Amino acid sequence: MPSVDPSIESEFVEFEGSAFNAPPDAEPPRHEERLQKILAAAGLGSRRTCERMIDEGRVTVNGKEATLGDKADAVRDAIHVDGQRLVTDTRMVYLALNKPRGVVSTMDDDKGRDAIADFLPNISTRVFHVGRLDQDSEGLLLLTNDGGLAHKLMHPSYEVAKTYQVEIPGPVPRAMGRELKAGVTLEDGPAKVDSFRVVDAYGKVALVEVVLHEGRNHIVRRMFDAVGFPVQRLIRTQIGPIRLGDLRPGRTRHLSQAEVGTLFKAVGE
Repeated sequence: MPSVDPSIESEFVEFEGSAFNAPPDAEPPRHEERLQKILAAAGLGSRRTCERMIDEGRVTVNGKEATLGDKADAVRDAIHVDGQRLVTDTRMVYLALNKPRGVVSTMDDDKGRDAIADFLPNISTRVFHVGRLDQDSEGLLLLTNDGGLAHKLMHPSYEVAKTYQVEIPGPVPRAMGRELKAGVTLEDGPAKVDSFRVVDAYGKVALVEVVLHEGRNHIVRRMFDAVGFPVQRLIRTQIGPIRLGDLRPGRTRHLSQAEVGTLFKAVGE
């Protein structure tokens, strides 16, 4: 596991102190089943279809190409189909939430403010938010009980990109994009965006999109402050390969098998 630099955003430090880092229970004994049965239960088709996938060499278990007759543990083994990780542990939950403005990025707030748990009335499993958005920001948050994946998505060494739409005063100077991509100096060190583009401009307001893989506290707001254009509205629209799309504010949805697979791929699994 990569070491944690003291300058890493507070969202990662908070995560490190969460229940994800609680001492693990004793490892349960392996429970193996026929591989085609596991694949079928994960929604890849009938057992006959899954047998063909195995026979065609499209399935690996813990990095080794599977053959017909192989067994696996759906909870403990890493199963890939066509190079993409398959979630076979039915206990795992992966959600996307469109966090509304004014909601704090904590599961429960001792000051009585609206918190993430208020938007999860039908989720009985205890989940945790991957990263955070400040109270005045809105948009995509990922929620899961998969501590290993969440750790990698948040750790800066994996460089998982995040995309934001930012409303600022207009007009936008032509040099702004070059300046933000070259890097600005903040009180806790330099910071830069991976990409910058103007989405729209209307009157004295402009909408720009930035992509960056940093996650220090209020990093986007502080970068725009540094170039003299304070943020008026901030929406996160994408984390790695997962897009906010048309998910309405305050609503959640379960990620598909394909989406979860792309998250594992984004962190090298």
